[in-house]
Amino acid sequence: MKNPFKYSFDNKRYHTLAYHNKVTFGEKIFKAVIDAGFTCPNKDGSCGKGGCIFCDGGSGYFTDNGTVSGQIEKELTRIRKKTPDARAIAYFQANTNTYADVQKLREIYTPLLSFDGIAGISIATRADCLSEEILNFLQELSEKTYLTVELGMQSVHERTIEFIGRGYSHQIFLKGYTELKKRGIRVCLHIINGLPGENCVDMIETARQTALLLPDAVKIQLLHVIRGTKLEKLYDEKVFNTMTMESYINTVVSQLELLPPETVIERITGDGDRKKLVAPLWSTNKIAVLGGIDKCQAEKNSFQGKFFMKNT
Repeated sequence: MKNPFKYSFDNKRYHTLAYHNKVTFGEKIFKAVIDAGFTCPNKDGSCGKGGCIFCDGGSGYFTDNGTVSGQIEKELTRIRKKTPDARAIAYFQANTNTYADVQKLREIYTPLLSFDGIAGISIATRADCLSEEILNFLQELSEKTYLTVELGMQSVHERTIEFIGRGYSHQIFLKGYTELKKRGIRVCLHIINGLPGENCVDMIETARQTALLLPDAVKIQLLHVIRGTKLEKLYDEKVFNTMTMESYINTVVSQLELLPPETVIERITGDGDRKKLVAPLWSTNKIAVLGGIDKCQAEKNSFQGKFFMKNT
């Protein structure tokens, strides 16, 4: 059967990051994952302590230690062992990467504009850490490099947002997102499937409302129960169950049908720290998950954006 999805050069029926990078940069682009040493207002006591219930050190377990430039050099060396002359996006994933004054942000990000091998910058942050001054700096940065700001939305349901202890409302999230888009900044939104208290209908509603925002990109993440988190205690107490692979695949396929075809799907499952993963263990078989999504879409003649026009 011919692939009905136009933003693809293979059998994928959703807008992959690989496709986007090839079209945008003319080549495969890698990610250099960097930890700049930021913390988070939901960890240092400003709005909470210990982070969200699923937080495991601010997603810094894929990063190295050392200066930003030193980490980038190590990442490029790693990447170029297999692909000489490869370029990468400097990805600031750990914690809240705008949680500082503008001068510090300038000191960290500005040198990357002239760093050989860096094709762009991706900054993960919170919507409540975007002051006017920081927004203006991000706009300035976006005019000089390929910038993406990643915002953790997780869910559109206030009861869920409160339960996971995010520390700010969906309305504050929407304000931060709107201010970024007003400045022409590329934004990637993170949503999480399998959050406690949510069923598939709730997760699909999150995707429906996400679609209305017309985001540049989305990361769809499966909830992982990681050892040592608040979430592990709730899981042990049987407060909630994790998703089955079948349920996750069917939910993602339904979510993709609602999202605009132009929206880049930068992640469709996610990786937990295998050494500390408690559940769901099936998530370690990433190939099976990705293949399951492809198979389900083909069997249902489903593709990203299939119901987007109806949705709007």
